[in-house]
Amino acid sequence: MKLKQRVVLLAILLVIFIFTKVFLIDNLDTSAANREDQRAFHRMMAGLRVELVPKLDHTLQSPWEIAAQWVVPREVYPEETPELGAIMHAMATKKIIKADVGYKGTQLKALLILEGGQKVVFKPKRYNRDYVVEGEPYAGYDRHNAEVAAFHLDRILGFRRAPLVVGRFVNLRTEIKPVATEQLLSTFLTVGNNTCFYGKCYYCRETEPACADGDTMEGSVTLWLPDVWPLQKHRHPWGRTYREGKLARACAVLRAARPSRLLGEFALALMLSGELVPLTNSLSFNLIFSFGNPSLDERSILAPLYQCCIIRVSTWNRLNYLKNGVLKSALKSAMAHDPISPVLSEPHLDAVDQRLLSVLATVKQCTDQFGADAVLVEDRMPLSHL
Repeated sequence: MKLKQRVVLLAILLVIFIFTKVFLIDNLDTSAANREDQRAFHRMMAGLRVELVPKLDHTLQSPWEIAAQWVVPREVYPEETPELGAIMHAMATKKIIKADVGYKGTQLKALLILEGGQKVVFKPKRYNRDYVVEGEPYAGYDRHNAEVAAFHLDRILGFRRAPLVVGRFVNLRTEIKPVATEQLLSTFLTVGNNTCFYGKCYYCRETEPACADGDTMEGSVTLWLPDVWPLQKHRHPWGRTYREGKLARACAVLRAARPSRLLGEFALALMLSGELVPLTNSLSFNLIFSFGNPSLDERSILAPLYQCCIIRVSTWNRLNYLKNGVLKSALKSAMAHDPISPVLSEPHLDAVDQRLLSVLATVKQCTDQFGADAVLVEDRMPLSHL
């Protein structure tokens, strides 16, 4: 064989070798990543049930100190949380030493200080579990049980970016009024034999108070983030305008282009209900969750997904592990020990499973249109925009 032919043959073999090696490495990396996703899913499932227990036997730290140490830039709590039950027990039972109005926001809530100095936000019950609000998807009050369910869904999906939430019963007469500020006390009233309050917020009205059953009020308490992590307000590109015919800011932009910044910062929206209760962060995900009408799917909530057609591989894997009724079972198990259990009614649990299928179908439409490589973003590599 002539030298020139040998050189050409060696070059061809070298190219084949390089392509083969790259292909095998990619496959091995993908396989290893998928195996790690599966292991993470099994770890989550193994630690899913949270029993509210009062003791922290292995540490002298308070529940509040442990929860504060958990918070880091990309997660509010770690993957493994043996102390979670004790922290949530403290949230549900610790003595209330001060109560004040919750000033900011559109919905009624109260700011409570628990024994040990921990701030929590109390959101009162406004509806029974199966009550359906007619009208627009955003009509009505926030649901306290949605806060609890959203936290556990955050755990199940592996995001770990929702603040800790647990259900709690409070006696307005004996636990709140004796330690309430004058501002909060001035919003108390009696309706029939029930103690009520209307607080202070954008939509709070004396004519629309939240009422206890006698003196006992059901609600949810959300753990306040440590002061070293000040909250920042980021305008949601897909936020509703609440005006008929007026498009959200991102929707108008996306009609003309699909800017990479938006694709990176708002990777996923999960349609699990009829309206927004965003547990947001500026990193990558916007979890949308509420419980207004189990029979109504508001597809517009999926806009960030079907307009941008990007989802992280680890999230895609997790969603697929949760289909065929696994999500409903996991959510039901995770909330079984909450003080206000059952947190969700069966129709709402069924709706969560059904809406998961809508999310999966939307991703499938994206991959059919753009290809899997463009839609499924590997999240185990450093991304410049995060």
